[in-house]
Amino acid sequence: MTILVTGGAGYIGSHMAWALADRGIPFLVLDTLERGFRELVPPAAVFVEGDAGDTALVARLIEEHGIREVVHFAGLIVVSESVEHPDLYRERNTEVSRRLIETAAASGVERFIFSSTASVYGMAGLGPLTETLECHPVNPYAQTKLDTEGTLTEVAEDSPMRFGILRYFNVVGADPKGRTGHTTKTATHLIKVACQAALGQRDGITVFGTDYPTPDGTCIRDYIHVCDLVEAHLALLEDLRAGGESGILNCGYGSGYSVWEVIEAVKTVSGVDFHVQTGPRREGDPASLVADVGRMRARLGWVPPPRPLADVVRSAYDWDVKLAAGRV
Repeated sequence: MTILVTGGAGYIGSHMAWALADRGIPFLVLDTLERGFRELVPPAAVFVEGDAGDTALVARLIEEHGIREVVHFAGLIVVSESVEHPDLYRERNTEVSRRLIETAAASGVERFIFSSTASVYGMAGLGPLTETLECHPVNPYAQTKLDTEGTLTEVAEDSPMRFGILRYFNVVGADPKGRTGHTTKTATHLIKVACQAALGQRDGITVFGTDYPTPDGTCIRDYIHVCDLVEAHLALLEDLRAGGESGILNCGYGSGYSVWEVIEAVKTVSGVDFHVQTGPRREGDPASLVADVGRMRARLGWVPPPRPLADVVRSAYDWDVKLAAGRV
């Protein structure tokens, strides 16, 4: 049985591909390479350059490779871009996912895991966020993820296919063996931006808002290492194989760090005191996004143990050093 990994040449998808390769599990990577990187995919992988929304291609791959499980990472993820180009995000995220899900169900796929986001919760308050909260996305990117969750639920109701939805909190870090990492130069994630500032690839970093109702006035986020996130996917797959029901799980550590704490960690790890300036709040930035991981613990019997912030930052920084040196 082969697992189809869509978007497997991207940041999180390539980590999933390497985890499968390390375990000797057969898998196929499908990626347009529009924003993915072929060099991040394990050399031994079966790789197909193509669109997850190409129904004829997907149906053929499912049949030819005996695919019964899909892990769907493909899509666009830049919030600011989604605000500027909402139609593009509806097509590349919502519509592509809809075609993929419908084709998978019609072609006999038994298990489907979708990478969603904690941003579907919107401005939900300071406490740990539970999966039962009503969702109020505040940007088109988050809305496309919530819409896809709905599509997956609807399609699965009329088919034997069972699904798992993982709502990611802030994914960070890189493969400890240096085989893959966050490669996009125009990334907007805080740790990536701070590492680039430490390496002189940016003039500095701006802290957006210092008057939030948090201990130091800056936003708090639950930062989960990408390798732990991949382990959650594998654990959820095992649960579904054992007969687990379809459902939604938060994927984080259940604790968070502030923007100032992250910046200080990057400065400490890099040894560089890069420039930091403050600016006004960004519209739609919640004061806190921290996962309630009780459902994941109850469902999987496991929650990834939080890693020290310095360790998470070190893996991300080491990857960016490697990128800067052209060793990728």
